[in-house]
Amino acid sequence: MTVRLLILESHPITRFGLARMVDEQPDLQTVGETDCASTAFELAHSLRPDVVSIDTELDGGWALARDLRDLRADLGIVILTSNGHDDVLFRALETGASAFVSKLAPATEILAAIRHSAVAASSFSAAGLAEALRNRDQAPDRLRLSPREAQVLALLQDGMSVPAIAGTLFVSLSTAKTYVARLYEKLGATNRAQALMSSVQLGLIAPSGANPIAQARVTAGR
Repeated sequence: MTVRLLILESHPITRFGLARMVDEQPDLQTVGETDCASTAFELAHSLRPDVVSIDTELDGGWALARDLRDLRADLGIVILTSNGHDDVLFRALETGASAFVSKLAPATEILAAIRHSAVAASSFSAAGLAEALRNRDQAPDRLRLSPREAQVLALLQDGMSVPAIAGTLFVSLSTAKTYVARLYEKLGATNRAQALMSSVQLGLIAPSGANPIAQARVTAGR
């Protein structure tokens, strides 16, 4: 059986390289590629790939992953990223991805993630998962954020308004306000600026940089 892959990738060279690497494998085949999340959703519906690889740096990448998981429980979803921080890994897990792999990983690791996703779409695989879990469990309680809190923090850092966060998380505005309020309370903040400043001081997110990705230490079930 040949595994059919749809590639969503923002960088043309990376997209070309991934497609070529896949097509050199006797059991893998690229059936489509795009740099547009909305186009990728349409292609996933029409081409019926076995696996979709998603570049999280592309606008709409995370939302696409959630939409595709809702569309097809059997679809393999590989999150490809240049940011291997623990919070991104846990976000991939929470989104319903099948595998999380760095763009800098060896070709064998990327190909293994694709093959794993094709046969075990609902089983999450990531090379750094064990270490991320250890880091999470060893973090002091005051620095621990739930997966949802870490996600809200990342969206706040991206500059999203509370209504936009509600839309992204598919929750009501009042629920989104509750999430933000709880996060502010945990950080000892009363507004976004204070929350982000506290997060930097606590080592939860990276300082400076355009659109930096939150580095929240998370713990499940809180």
